[in-house]
Amino acid sequence: MNGTRPLHQSFVETAASRPERLAVVEPGSGAITYGDLDRLSDRLRDRLVALGVRRGDRVGLYLRKSIDAVAAIYGALKSGAAYVPVDPGAPPARNAYIMQNCSVRVVVIEAAFEAAFRAELSGERAPPELLVLSDVGGGCGLDRALERIAGSAETAGTAASAPGDLAYILYTSGSTGKPKGVMLSHDNAVSFVDWCSEVFGPVADDRFSSHAPFHFDLSILDIHVPLKHGAAVVLIAEDTGKDPQRLAQLVAAENISVWYSAPSILSLLAQYGNLSGHDHSRLRLVLFAGEVFPVKHLRTLCGLWPEPRYFNLYGPTETNVCTFHEVPTPVPDERTEPYPIGRVCSHLAGKVVDETGRIVAPGEEGELCIAGRGVMQGYWSLPEQTARGFLLDRDGVPWYRTGDVVVESMPGSYLYRGRRDRMVKRRGYRVELGEIEAGLYQHPKVKEAAVVAHPDEEAGVRITAFLSAIEVKRPSLIEMKRFCSERLPLYMIPDRFSWHDALPKTSTDKIDYQRLKEMG
Repeated sequence: MNGTRPLHQSFVETAASRPERLAVVEPGSGAITYGDLDRLSDRLRDRLVALGVRRGDRVGLYLRKSIDAVAAIYGALKSGAAYVPVDPGAPPARNAYIMQNCSVRVVVIEAAFEAAFRAELSGERAPPELLVLSDVGGGCGLDRALERIAGSAETAGTAASAPGDLAYILYTSGSTGKPKGVMLSHDNAVSFVDWCSEVFGPVADDRFSSHAPFHFDLSILDIHVPLKHGAAVVLIAEDTGKDPQRLAQLVAAENISVWYSAPSILSLLAQYGNLSGHDHSRLRLVLFAGEVFPVKHLRTLCGLWPEPRYFNLYGPTETNVCTFHEVPTPVPDERTEPYPIGRVCSHLAGKVVDETGRIVAPGEEGELCIAGRGVMQGYWSLPEQTARGFLLDRDGVPWYRTGDVVVESMPGSYLYRGRRDRMVKRRGYRVELGEIEAGLYQHPKVKEAAVVAHPDEEAGVRITAFLSAIEVKRPSLIEMKRFCSERLPLYMIPDRFSWHDALPKTSTDKIDYQRLKEMG
């Protein structure tokens, strides 16, 4: 594997050799070729450089999924900056915090989000420059925005990013109540893209689904793997992505050959997508990651889609995919246990340790630790948290502590047992229960807040918020749902709110989470 090239270099080379090939399809809004996408991202690169972006800077992306957003990713990379995507559906305060936290120099933003974002930035000494797109779709919004800016930016040339330079920062849920930025370098990303190329064998005739939002680590495979190989990326809008019947139609209509998503989406497709009513014969790979796939739904899916190869991919944002397991099909009727997360990817190394950091014997439970080229550089501006996240061996090699408890069931193959801390996976997203609590405590009538999660076969995990109120009159369910929707992403909003006069405490006067779990 060649790790010396920047993340965007393979796309640039493909655009030069196959400019006429279709690169990105945005159903309902158009499509763009490699050549046109390359030119559009070059124009943005030039504008970003004219606005002061230099190698090592950060560029924020506050855009809905679109061809415009893909061009913005490559424009930022070509300028030498790391791209920082945020969830456009998240509260503006959260997104403003992210942009301020990593000191982005420029934010490429849709006009629909501009006013609320500017309001959150008011009072900042050095707010970032905003490059405002009136709308997005088909690349037209970015094209118009660049056209209307007075004066043409000089051709800047693509920056010579080094392997250790940051390529992107993905913010994940933080235990302090604030999201934390996971820093990934060009070499981190390229080693992953090259591994995917080895294992999955992408070809130019492939059409990859892009179901994950761009602030989610699944998007790294969705975007950069197909665009390395001259394949097409089919963008799936958020509303379509949650509608199993429309999704099933889209997979057929767009001739998707490689699918990648969280298991929850595939479960919906299997149950409600009427898959037997569509031609999905182009599918050759079904990849899933982000949470445990309930076996009964996986069995149903494999029965409806018997031809593709199925891969269970595992890994936190800090490593992207670090282990994988090909699921043998069909799934036996008698099987009830989830499939293994499998063996460690070839560009990484793994070991299972106890609480003292010592390697456990095969068959014993322990924490999975990962080392190698794909492991993050650290958390943005959080050196102590970065240090706690790694275990140094005698040779000084840093091993990332995933926090996941596993057992080596067969030589080199791992079974996932659960989380070491209070982090859970929900709808494919990593969620710190402490961040939900921090959001609930912002409600003026909340006296105490504690959040627990229970396994749920249908949803993967069910989240309950236990609360006590300052006043006798407690907020209604509608009020709490509305309050949370203004402060938390949708996937963090609790399923249930349970009010009590006071929350149970331990002997040290701490909230008794074990008791709350028993209360359900």
